[in-house]
Amino acid sequence: MPGSFQFPKSAKLLKHSDFQHVYKTGKRHFSSLLTAFYVFRGESQHQGPRVGFTVGRVLGGSVERNRMKRRMREAVRFHLSELKAPVDVVFNPKKAVLTAEFDQIEQEVKRAFEVIQKVASKTR
Repeated sequence: MPGSFQFPKSAKLLKHSDFQHVYKTGKRHFSSLLTAFYVFRGESQHQGPRVGFTVGRVLGGSVERNRMKRRMREAVRFHLSELKAPVDVVFNPKKAVLTAEFDQIEQEVKRAFEVIQKVASKTR
């Protein structure tokens, strides 16, 4: 697997307003385990991708929701270096992430990054 496997704070989406901006103005990529919302940033802002995670209370208690986020974060950490575009991405996992094999989650994240990178190369 390529990359340094780091997930630095500069690559994390943290502010509520940033999440809202992605949800309201961004595009979506759907898969069986997750939905990825993404919006491209201007060149003057932070370089590289920023990633955030949201899990609604409807998907379970705090233990299950945090486990989903941890599994998603680990899959993103493996493939974050493959995404070069200045983009904000919010992953919204589905309940199946709890029981899915980690390889499946990893493939879904990788596919989402490939789609986002492909869209980025078309718009530039």
